[in-house]
Amino acid sequence: MILPFVPIDSVLIEQVFINLLENAIKYTPAHSPIDLSASADSTMVTIEVADRGPGLPTGDEQRIFEKFYRASAPASRNGSGVGLGLTICRGIVEAHGGRIWAENRSGGGAVFRFTLPIELRTKDREHRSVGVSHRR
Repeated sequence: MILPFVPIDSVLIEQVFINLLENAIKYTPAHSPIDLSASADSTMVTIEVADRGPGLPTGDEQRIFEKFYRASAPASRNGSGVGLGLTICRGIVEAHGGRIWAENRSGGGAVFRFTLPIELRTKDREHRSVGVSHRR
């Protein structure tokens, strides 16, 4: 499947990938796969990062995106972090008009998904063009 072009700030979306992959590495046993996938429908591209770690504590699927919140996962390989990475991801994805969520993966682990709109909404286009000057 060929995915459509999506209007993004590549530096910010790169940070989303970095944060999600660092979390997956932190909570996944060594030598376990981390799966990346993407799909599209007529309005959105959905990106998925799935690991085989301990999964998310029941009820924390939305709380993990709160500022400074850290799920207590027993199998973390690296206890560092202050609980901002997923909050940053949420802010970046929502600024792009998408959404992000997490859930436990059948067979163990967690899956993080985020969507990005294929087209900028008219309101977003107008907002981004305000204050832009063109130099010759």
